[in-house]
Amino acid sequence: MRVVTFSWEYPPLSVGGLAQHVYDLTIAMARQDVDLHVITCGSPDTPDYEKIQGVHVYRVTSFKVSSPDFVTWVMQLNMAMIERFITLFHELEQVDIIHAHDWLVAYAAKVCKHSHKIPLISTIHATEWGRNNGLHNDIQRHISDIEWWLTYESWRVICCSEYMQGQLTHIFQLPVDKINIIPNGVEPTNFKFDPKTPVKRDTFANPHEKIVYYVGRLVPEKGVQVLLEAVPKILHYHPNTKFVIAGKGSFEGELKHKAVQIGISDKIYFTGYVNDMTRNSLYHYADVAVFPSLYEPFGIVALEAMAAQTPVVVSDNGGLGEIVQHGFNGMKSYTGNANSLADSILHCLMDNNSARQMKERAYNDVIKKYNWQGIAKQTRQVYQEIIDADQKAPWKKEKLIGKVVRTVAH
Repeated sequence: MRVVTFSWEYPPLSVGGLAQHVYDLTIAMARQDVDLHVITCGSPDTPDYEKIQGVHVYRVTSFKVSSPDFVTWVMQLNMAMIERFITLFHELEQVDIIHAHDWLVAYAAKVCKHSHKIPLISTIHATEWGRNNGLHNDIQRHISDIEWWLTYESWRVICCSEYMQGQLTHIFQLPVDKINIIPNGVEPTNFKFDPKTPVKRDTFANPHEKIVYYVGRLVPEKGVQVLLEAVPKILHYHPNTKFVIAGKGSFEGELKHKAVQIGISDKIYFTGYVNDMTRNSLYHYADVAVFPSLYEPFGIVALEAMAAQTPVVVSDNGGLGEIVQHGFNGMKSYTGNANSLADSILHCLMDNNSARQMKERAYNDVIKKYNWQGIAKQTRQVYQEIIDADQKAPWKKEKLIGKVVRTVAH
């Protein structure tokens, strides 16, 4: 089985969770004897080609023509991806499946599908409608149209949660029998604490303070503003608490200003970007990890905290609400409700026994439900179903007849 995957981001280029998802999934599938070829966006400090744990990775750069906006840049990147696929297809001679991740590679995936009659699968990680709580301008409507177009062109669409399935059927009127729900996964070894780390706890908090930890992008839909609003109540009942907010994003300035306005800036530590070692150290030092998202198609950050064996509090929203069972493997709060969020955080801070039991159950869920080998097996099964169906399709016979005719002619 040979698969070409299109993804606009792939490590070390990582903007959101998509890069890590594609990286872990393709490596897991390569271990299951799938011949994986990833075409992705490159950069000056990355090689054009490398083989990573059995996965062939080809990096291209967007056409070097001025781009007035991001959407135009995406189109130019897709043209470069198509050029690379043309060469690659002649080298491979046979490709069984094209797998596209999100709208940013829709053009390349569609062209390559039709040019060689190769079945197309797409994974929709998020929707423009969901990210913005509706479509409010022409750019958002344009991106949403491309998302619909990609799902229309796909033989099958994979999404990560029942919540996302609901969005796809509601926004794009996608038939349920065209959708496969396959969850994201996490590799626990990536979140182990290194006792030799130079990152010390007292960098972030005093010895007598407990740590409430958020890590992720600082954008409105991640709900960090709700966490800040919850801080006064938490401090009222548990004064010795420090709030560590790791990450960067367009909302960072407003969040810092909000902390000053509320009068809690001395209790908030904005770290900016943190590397993996610092991230893992903070998971280890934290008494609770909090993810108060207003929109979260899946919530892989919650899985990462669970893999690091840190008690989690999440908003009951999207995929987060499906991962966490309230009071069993974590705590949930009403979305956008600072009072509810404060109560759930206080429960973890003030009931050590409950917090310990929840993090143990959560880690067990990670091992059993969200391991990449199981997820790769489910994905491989979808591939095989489509390959089998494609073999019976009328265009397969037309392609075979055309090949015979060309051979005879020569």
